[in-house]
Amino acid sequence: MFLEDDRYLNFVKAFDSPEMIIGSISSSTAMLARLGMLKGRKYMSGIPEEYLEELGFEKENWINDRNVVRDGNIITAMGFGFIEFGIEFGRALNLNFHPGWYGVDRKPE
Repeated sequence: MFLEDDRYLNFVKAFDSPEMIIGSISSSTAMLARLGMLKGRKYMSGIPEEYLEELGFEKENWINDRNVVRDGNIITAMGFGFIEFGIEFGRALNLNFHPGWYGVDRKPE
């Protein structure tokens, strides 16, 4: 399993820097939790609530009332929030685009 494979864990951990924008969607957030990268951060995950603590998530920081959460340089999202995830990632990279291009009619936050 990828959560036990040091090759994957070391690869992801190498990007753990405040200067890097890190995006994780659906169950891939389990790797960030496993590595401690979500410690003290708000997050959203596709992992069922009953498994969060078992996988290393801090349940008290789980945000479940929206599809995308950004806390500093880390963006997490539900799988079905992939458009909002992409928009938030684009904003984090300071890309010039209009969210309406993707069927989302809301102003940048």
